[in-house]
Amino acid sequence: MTTGAVKGPASYFPSIEKKYGRPVAEWTNLIRSSPLTKHMELVSWLKTEHGLGHGHANALVAHTLAEDTGK
Repeated sequence: MTTGAVKGPASYFPSIEKKYGRPVAEWTNLIRSSPLTKHMELVSWLKTEHGLGHGHANALVAHTLAEDTGK
């Protein structure tokens, strides 16, 4: 039985948009425009340069990298 609830990294998106005032598309574009490519480098960069919490940064990076690799 499926409830239709959002799972995985996307489940963080509403709280990310509410807390930081930027749409998820803006964050994913920012991640893609970064010269960094490794997951934890991107997470650290979002935390230090943009003030995101670890869980939020991790969710955005995981989602963006998965989208980019087609997974």
